[in-house]
Amino acid sequence: MTKQQQKLTAQQKSDRIKATQERERREKEQRARSEKTKKIFTIVICVVLVLALGIPTMALAFLGTGS
Repeated sequence: MTKQQQKLTAQQKSDRIKATQERERREKEQRARSEKTKKIFTIVICVVLVLALGIPTMALAFLGTGS
């Protein structure tokens, strides 16, 4: 094996390592985005449920005191 082939192999190894690190970084960012989206979705659902249960309760309380 000549030095040129060894350098090429070392360059290829370096490129593969860089590609693997980039792929891992992208996967980590995607997981972080997914977690953030899940948290936001959960908060929105909770707010909707609180409003859906709270508004009719307040309306009944308000109408009930008027009678």
